[in-house]
Amino acid sequence: MAYSIAQVARMSGITSRTLRHYDDVGLLSPAFTGAGGYRFYEDEQLLRLQEILVLRELDLGLGEIREVLDRDTDRLDALRKHHERLLAERERYDRLARSVQHTIDTLEGGRAVNAQELFTGLARDSEQARELADEAEQRWPGARETHAKVTGWSDEKWQAVQAEGAEASERIAGLLREGVAADDPRTVETVDAHYRWILHFWTPNRESYTGLGRLYADDERFASGFEQVEPGLAAYLADAMAAYARHRLT
Repeated sequence: MAYSIAQVARMSGITSRTLRHYDDVGLLSPAFTGAGGYRFYEDEQLLRLQEILVLRELDLGLGEIREVLDRDTDRLDALRKHHERLLAERERYDRLARSVQHTIDTLEGGRAVNAQELFTGLARDSEQARELADEAEQRWPGARETHAKVTGWSDEKWQAVQAEGAEASERIAGLLREGVAADDPRTVETVDAHYRWILHFWTPNRESYTGLGRLYADDERFASGFEQVEPGLAAYLADAMAAYARHRLT
């Protein structure tokens, strides 16, 4: 069944002008154009329009939306991914609401505010986190979807995963203190725990895992944290990750 542009505008809640703009920028073309230049849409176009509106609600720009839709050729799989992101966004807002409600309850009860509790649930939603997600998306497509998944984790899972990562870094730092070479088999074996930790977020290949190591060493936002664990750890970890990638990844 074909629907006129006016019917689609009425069903979707967007204007005919917006639909024409989507056509002009190559985001959503009609199934066919009838007499008088009127645009008509069929089920395939309506499904694509639904995806566009969902991604727009997730704050993606039109250029980003077009890239996502062109990359995801399996429509059902793409819808599953969008559904996961929507659930993650719901959990994120629920977590933020709990944080704010806790502060309201504390103030209404006349109790002293715990400084650390003020930021519970906010760390993953910080401006820095969003900047890092944008940067990662440019380097390794798919990272933005990973960031959406992470924001949907419970505080308990987030803390458990962070503890796992800290333990992996400490074990690698221990080898650095002992003077074990970054490409020593013991180091490569130990780095496996770090790689397994990364799998909570995404699945890097040889190139991207090596690139992540370089980012750790070259970007002050990361390097400073590793240097607090052990001086020289950022560069050592980068070399160790490169060695691991050469031996274990494809």
